[in-house]
Parts: sequence; C-alpha cells; structure tokens
Amino acid sequence: MGKKSTIPGGAGRDKTHDLFLPGAVVIVTLSNPREKFWGMILSLAPEGLSLSGAELASFEDLAMMVKEGEPFTPAVVFFPMHRIERVELDLPDGSLPSLSQRFFAKTGLEPSAALAPAGERGKPAAEALGRARVAKEHA
Repeated sequence: MGKKSTIPGGAGRDKTHDLFLPGAVVIVTLSNPREKFWGMILSLAPEGLSLSGAELASFEDLAMMVKEGEPFTPAVVFFPMHRIERVELDLPDGSLPSLSQRFFAKTGLEPSAALAPAGERGKPAAEALGRARVAKEHA
C-alpha cells in the first residue's frame, strides 16, 4: 500500500508528466548535432518527440516574418529520444518573458495559433492571424 502507480494515467502519476502534453509550448535541447528547437508538442512517446516549431536560432527572424505578414509554415519534426537532452516548458524566468510572450508581443499572434501544423490550422488560428494583420495595418 502507499506505493505510487507506475501505470500511465494511474492514480499516483507524477503531475509534471501532465505538463508535457500535445499543445504545450516547449524548448528542446538536442545533441549530435547540438541544437535547440522552440515549438509545440504534437506527440511525446518513448520513441521520441514530435514537434511543430522552428530552430531557436531563427526565432527573431520568425517573429519578424509573422509580424510583416509573410507566409510561415512551422517545421513538423520528429526527434528520436536518444537525441533529446532536455525538454523545458516555455515559461517566464523571473522578470524575463518566455519566448511565447515575446512572440506574442512582437506579432500579436498566440504561439499556439502560429505553431499549429498547416493541416490543423483551423478557423480560430486564421482569424487570429487576420486580426494581427489588421492591428498592424492600423498601428
């Protein structure tokens, strides 16, 4: 008795696991070659992580493209688990804003709308992008 369940979804399941679900915006650190990716989790499994996003090195360029209304399609990638060093939620750190907050401040578009894979972009994402463009034009 008193032992935590090791069954996924079991009563004693670690609550931090629930944070890394599809739709969560994360920063992934990879090895061989070393690189970082910013994006939205599509799937997390023992085999690896599927993500819709962009290389962290091109974050500023991405935000500028979206702000200027240029077409953008996020990369949909799979990283095998042996390449993944770290996955962290994109959260603010003290007074430093998260990348998601910076993206929203620069573009007026929620990251979840921009990072949704092209086949899954629904009316809400298209409407949000349209509102961001109208706001930019009137600014």
